[in-house]
Formats: sequence, structure tokens, C-alpha cells
Amino acid sequence: MLLQTILVNYSRVAFAATLAATAIALGGCDNSTAEKSVPLRPVLVAQVHYLPETPERSFVGTIRPRIETDMGFRVAGKVEKRLVEVGQVVEQDQPLATLDQVDLKLQAEQAQAELSAATGTLAQAAAAQTRARELKAKGWATDAQLDQANAAAAEARARLNRAERSVELTGNSLSYTTLKADARGVVTATMINPGQVVAAGQAAIRVARMGEKEAVVAIPETLIGRAKDGAAQVSLWSEPGKVYAAKLREIAPQADPATRTYLAKFSLPDADDRVALGMTATLTVTDRATERVAKLPLSALFSQGTSPSLYVVDDAGKVTLKPVTVKSYGSENVLVTGGVDEGARVVTLGVQKLDPAEKVRVVSSLSF
Repeated sequence: MLLQTILVNYSRVAFAATLAATAIALGGCDNSTAEKSVPLRPVLVAQVHYLPETPERSFVGTIRPRIETDMGFRVAGKVEKRLVEVGQVVEQDQPLATLDQVDLKLQAEQAQAELSAATGTLAQAAAAQTRARELKAKGWATDAQLDQANAAAAEARARLNRAERSVELTGNSLSYTTLKADARGVVTATMINPGQVVAAGQAAIRVARMGEKEAVVAIPETLIGRAKDGAAQVSLWSEPGKVYAAKLREIAPQADPATRTYLAKFSLPDADDRVALGMTATLTVTDRATERVAKLPLSALFSQGTSPSLYVVDDAGKVTLKPVTVKSYGSENVLVTGGVDEGARVVTLGVQKLDPAEKVRVVSSLSF
């Protein structure tokens, strides 16, 4: 019994010493260290992105020239030379092809000979007319003879005029044997070859003008109104970062019977040489009257009888309460038109328990 009593007393003394040592250690701790050990409140945030309230609509289209002409000779003949190839850039008045001129040169020589003959005939008729007038004045010629001389002179003048027109026509026909480009453009097709006999007006070479380009797209009937009234822009698949302004120039009066879409042509006034014909493009149409809004979770709003606000979190974890302008409320989301900047992070859950003086820790983020 004595030994048991000694052991119990020893245990009590050791326990008391341990408690004292623990109290001393706790008493020596710095208050600041205790404060630093307090964990930050974790929060879920969403990033603010302002987008048009009416979503943009995009369509795949093709870059085409506004004016593409099938050029042909104005006279018939045999093709002597073709001077261009497909894809070649041509300048205004540059020769594209020529016809054989043998027959037309013979016609021009014939017209020149007729002009010479008509000139001689007119000189003879004019002299006879002058003599008839002089004889009539002296009483040696009758009125019938004078009338006959006047008619012959008038006929000779008409023949001379006809011969002059014939010379001009044959000269024009000779010039038409050289097919020239009427504007700067690129050759998109050639339908003739040397030795081929062509008719007047037959399509020979197709040239697309370089000055004006447009994007051609198919628009569904439900979006015709937006295509007419909205703002449009075009980006190329080959260079998606570059955007060109577009303007609706023409829309088909009736839908395609197979696709039930309307062919629309949007002009590109700012298109440069990087916009090549035949490229694939994306046309984006936006409603001009739409307002830019940010869609956020309804749980992100904080309101205590005042205007609705949002808690914005900065990079250091500090939260700031900012009032916002709300456009409309939904069952789960809210549309905000202003009050927070683009790209800002706002707390989406537990906003009623936050204090603007405390710092938070972002554990996750949502994108809306």
C-alpha cells in the first residue's frame, strides 16, 4: 500500500508539471502569429464579360468580285493570238487577244477606194451645177437643166458622206480585232485559243475587276431583317485576326428552291490585296440597336434595401462592394449593363456573409 501511494503521488506531480510547462509555452506566443494563422475565407468567383444582348450570327461566304465580265470581240474572225493566261493581272487597255486582220484590211482598202471615187464624182457634179447656174442666169439654160444639175450634185455629196462613214466603220472594225481590258483586273477564265473562229460578241476572256470586292453568303429567311439593318463585318479564314467592314449591297428577291436561303452580297470598301478572290470568309452580323450586357449568377447580387451591388475581388484577395445597373432578372441569372469593369472577378456565392474589410481566397472561377 505504501508503494502504491508513492506512485499515485508521483503521477500527480508529473501531470501538474506538464500543465505548467504548457501554460508557460502558450503564454510566450506572439499575438500576431496567432492572427496570421486564421485561414482566409474561400470564395467562388465569376469573370465579367460584356456581350451584345442579341447574339451575333455568323455565316460562311466567299470573296467574289463585284464586277466580273465576259469580254468578247465586236467583230467575227479567226483568233490569231491569246496574250493572257488565267490568274494574270491585267491593266486598263492592255491587249488580251487579237484576230486575223486580212479580210478587214481588204474591206478598209475597198472603203478607201469608194471614198476616192465619191470625191471625184462630187467634184464633177459640183462643176456641172456651177455651169448650169451661170447658163441659167444668161438665159441659155432651162429650169429643168438647173434642177437636174442640183440633184446630181446632192447625190454626189450623199455618196461622199456614205463613203466617209464606210471608211470610219472599217477603221473601227480593224481596231476591234484587238481585245483590250476595260479596267484593271485579273483573268479568271479563257474560252478561246489561237486558230479558233469566233462570232461577234462571243465570250472570249473573263476578267474580274480588282477595284471592288464583296462577300457572298446565303442568309436564312429568319435573319433577312437583321442582315438589312444590322452591322456586318468580315474576317478571312486565312487571316482571322483581320476584320473588314462590310455593307449589304444586294439581296436576292427570292429564296433558293433547294436551300430556302437568300443570296446576299456584302461590299468590302476597305478590302486590300490580301483579300484574294475565291477566299473563304466569315461574315458576322450584329444588331445595331442591341445593348452590351454581362450575364452573371443571381446569387452574386448583394442588396439590403439599397441598389443591387456586387463584390469585386482584386489580385490581393481584397473585396470591394460596387453598385451595378441591372437590366433584367431571370430565374437563375441576372443581366448587368454597368458598374463593374470588363474582366473583373465577382463573388458568386455567400455574398451575404462577406465583409468588405476582410480578404478572401479564390478557390474556383466560372465563365459566363
